[in-house]
Amino acid sequence: MKLYYYTGACSLAVHIVLREAGYKFDLVKVALRKHLTETGEDYFAINPKGYVPALVLDDGTLLTEDVSILQYLADQKPETKLAPPAGTMERVRLNEWLNFISSEIHKTLGALFNPKITPEWKDNQVALFDRRSKILAAALDEQPYLTGERFTIADAYLFTILGWTKLFKLDIGKWPAIAGFVGRVADRPAVQAAMKAEG
Repeated sequence: MKLYYYTGACSLAVHIVLREAGYKFDLVKVALRKHLTETGEDYFAINPKGYVPALVLDDGTLLTEDVSILQYLADQKPETKLAPPAGTMERVRLNEWLNFISSEIHKTLGALFNPKITPEWKDNQVALFDRRSKILAAALDEQPYLTGERFTIADAYLFTILGWTKLFKLDIGKWPAIAGFVGRVADRPAVQAAMKAEG
């Protein structure tokens, strides 16, 4: 298995889950602006979408998109319980969180990377993030992780995207439940190993 990543990008979520589940894999860093791998390969030739993550399986199959890759990895190793079994209500709840993170948190904070963002647009995105964070805080006030007592792929994804708040100087400390969640996840050995490996 080979994970194509960029330091600090959403590919960190896949990296964390690979380590949590004990997969054997290689890391390949991508220079996203140049669309080249660290060894000089044309990244578009590997992943026509041009962004990370991309996971190449041992048989050469290419997987893209965080939510899809995360579920694939969890389903291949059900004993890790990183996702409930497909077809259960617990899995539906996990999918709700994955979609919420993707469409409401990732997309909202991701817009702040746009160099052409106007002050008004930025203010709108920050206000939207604040509103969405109230939903996260309410869930995490009641339990340590998004779906309960057990760490899942949704937690890896949320932790990764919330890491961007430091870049944009957004204070998550005003939501103690969210700040506590970030601290809990950051303390996990797989998370520490992934972050260290990415520098």
